[in-house]
Amino acid sequence: MIIKIAIVALVCYVLYRLFMNDTKKKAEKDAEKKKKRMDSGEMVKDPVCGTYVEKDSAITVKNGDQILHFCSYECRQKYIESVTEQKKLD
Repeated sequence: MIIKIAIVALVCYVLYRLFMNDTKKKAEKDAEKKKKRMDSGEMVKDPVCGTYVEKDSAITVKNGDQILHFCSYECRQKYIESVTEQKKLD
């Protein structure tokens, strides 16, 4: 009986290690993929909150000849308000 429990425990431990190792490898692979996308310009940094967003799905605003990318409408609105307020001060 004790041998059966030991075998089951060993099998559970091996399965746990395999699963956790796969999860860790997937997380590392995803992080590497994200870094490559940031380096290639597919992902851009939101100027308000600093979040990286995909260029294709980002909310954009054109400021002169510069196109800015935002993660949300709230960040875009904060940027527009800060630019408007700064123009009033100038």
